[in-house]
Amino acid sequence: MSLVVIAYHSGYGHTRRVAQALREGAASVTGTRAQWLDVSTIDDPGWELLAEADAIVFGAPTYMGGPSGVFKTFADATSRVWFSQAWKDKLAGGFTCSLAMSGDKYSTLMYFVTLAMQHGMVWVGNAMMPSATAGAPEQMNRIGSTIGVMAQADNLPPEQSPPQGDLDTARAYGERIAMFARARAR
Repeated sequence: MSLVVIAYHSGYGHTRRVAQALREGAASVTGTRAQWLDVSTIDDPGWELLAEADAIVFGAPTYMGGPSGVFKTFADATSRVWFSQAWKDKLAGGFTCSLAMSGDKYSTLMYFVTLAMQHGMVWVGNAMMPSATAGAPEQMNRIGSTIGVMAQADNLPPEQSPPQGDLDTARAYGERIAMFARARAR
């Protein structure tokens, strides 16, 4: 059985909804165990879970053009893992959410790519064509990211935003990562 861990931080609950959708997608793949890990409260069992993972998906809101400070604190703490190259050849992916349609989400995803490359991980993009309907909230990949998942949340409670299309994109991405993890675990 392969293990996909979604290592994320959520400031107001919107990014957590994306993490939940991604976990649901990963868990839908037979032979996959999918777990989420809130990095704001990571402890020794959390680090052990990451050590066991076949794939780690990084997630954080985009604040001021990059990942949240809470996520960055977690990322900096991974230097102890880096010294032993313990995450080398694990699969990696990423997702982010912000209020604005652009919100510089690309910078956050590129930060996750750089973090993964520092650890010698293998990045999995979403391999999804952009939506044919410009920005329609019910459409998958409406923002058009190929690196990972970009979600946009209006200034509404997390139960109302991000829209269904963004959550469906995250579900499909979770499924894709789990399929790769399962294939590699064989």
